[in-house]
Amino acid sequence: MIRLRRACSSALLAAQLAGCSGNWQSALDASGTSAISLKHLIILIVAVCSLVWMLVMVALIAALWRSRDARPASPEPGRERRLTVAVTGAVVATVLIISTFTIMSFVATRALSVAGRDELTIRVRGLQWWWGLEYIGPDPTSRFETANEIHIPVGRNVRLKLEGLDVIHSFWVPSLAGKQDIVPGRSNELTIRAEHAGIYRGQCAEFCGMQHAHMALLVIAEPQADYDTWAATQRQAAARPTDEETATGLQTFLAKPCAACHTIRGTSAAGTTGPDLTHVGGRRTIAAGLFETTRGSLAAWTADPQTIKPGNNMPMVPLTPDELRAVSAYLASLK
Repeated sequence: MIRLRRACSSALLAAQLAGCSGNWQSALDASGTSAISLKHLIILIVAVCSLVWMLVMVALIAALWRSRDARPASPEPGRERRLTVAVTGAVVATVLIISTFTIMSFVATRALSVAGRDELTIRVRGLQWWWGLEYIGPDPTSRFETANEIHIPVGRNVRLKLEGLDVIHSFWVPSLAGKQDIVPGRSNELTIRAEHAGIYRGQCAEFCGMQHAHMALLVIAEPQADYDTWAATQRQAAARPTDEETATGLQTFLAKPCAACHTIRGTSAAGTTGPDLTHVGGRRTIAAGLFETTRGSLAAWTADPQTIKPGNNMPMVPLTPDELRAVSAYLASLK
């Protein structure tokens, strides 16, 4: 059993080093309305500051060059007046530039929480070290929970209600919007909107503990019809086992402490400490973006979560090799 745990962990660590779980993320690769606004603001600020720096360097070089000449015996007529005008002009230009930057930053930041009447609302909970997601609909029957993977329709405002339960986190999907802190005891909001279909990587941007770097998420923007199909699937209960191995996996899952921490809708598992696993096999990654979702990665994570992601709140559950194979087969079948 120990050899099996080590083999699974080694295989996953090798896959991580090979970059299987890496995704490109950049504030300059903007695909959302808010992100595009922030990108333009960044470019403008950098351009203006670069121009100011060049003008300062030119003035400095000119002053050093003139200092090489012998100073006149008597003060140059009008020199003090010209210096006064130059300093006054520099002060006025500085005030105007800073004021313009302040106003533009305020406008761009305000756009992060602007949503229309037709927005989709998602409650996002930041925890150590994963993301809990609850899709809030107009009636209780349309609500459902998932984790670490947000699906949104293209071209539609999505309101994120951000809540923290342990320490301060920060929600950041650079290609779609700016950062917004998640503070325990306080509800913040952020609006995202994807103008193009695609997969956008997000990250916790506030140091939140030893696994802060391994607290990622994916935002999947897709056409409205595809989103509706996905949401309808997520509202359904977990698929029933179709063979002896997955049936054994379900029985093992319910008999072990797993059911006390996780929910699988349609079964007696109703724990709330860990992520909802009703459709975990259909997610692209596990462990908050650490690895791709495969039967092997599910087995390795179940066998030894502390070696793969030290300090996380999932305990090591004693399983025999046969039990581990059955549980991993069952979890992989939850599409």
